Amino acid sequence: LSGVRDRLTLGVQALGPIAYIIKSRVQLLRDLGAATTPFNSWLFLQGLETLPLRMERHSQNALQIAEFLKKHPAVSWVSYPGLEDHPQHELAKKYFTHGFGAIVGFGIKGGLEAGKQLIRHIELFSHLANIGDAKSLIIHPASTTHSQLTPDEQFETGVTPDFIRLSVGLETVDDLIEDLDQALKAAIADVGEPVNAD
Repeated sequence: LSGVRDRLTLGVQALGPIAYIIKSRVQLLRDLGAATTPFNSWLFLQGLETLPLRMERHSQNALQIAEFLKKHPAVSWVSYPGLEDHPQHELAKKYFTHGFGAIVGFGIKGGLEAGKQLIRHIELFSHLANIGDAKSLIIHPASTTHSQLTPDEQFETGVTPDFIRLSVGLETVDDLIEDLDQALKAAIADVGEPVNAD
């Protein structure tokens, strides 16, 4: 690597200022990414200025959804640090002083097939692997992002066949809960999983 760097330096010296300008531009492009436009910079600033307010709403919505899922007959477990029975709840209260974030994980009864059906029936949540969007996102990792792994490899990464991950957005939480409820009921019915009704 140092030999390549030495040859680049010699090339810059031989070709003069233009070579230096090109090297500076290309090397920074490689190391830091493309330079942003003024308009994109303005958009970033707009987003950063409202981030605390948005995170408050993300956290409020996520907590209400986690509490709803905890009581749902089609759900076997829920992982959200805002729930009092979460193993790291006390640490989360200490470090997350303004809410517990937007990410909620849960297990759907019926496993892999029920997870696939849930995604098929969901309407308001977008089926994306991203997190942190203003809109609510849902993913079933075992059949999508982690599907190329063996079941043992999936388990090592924390992915079980029943695992669903939500990135809860800013929409009206009642609409999100209603959507999850109908999709969970439809998914369970599709796979014939017996659940205790409310």
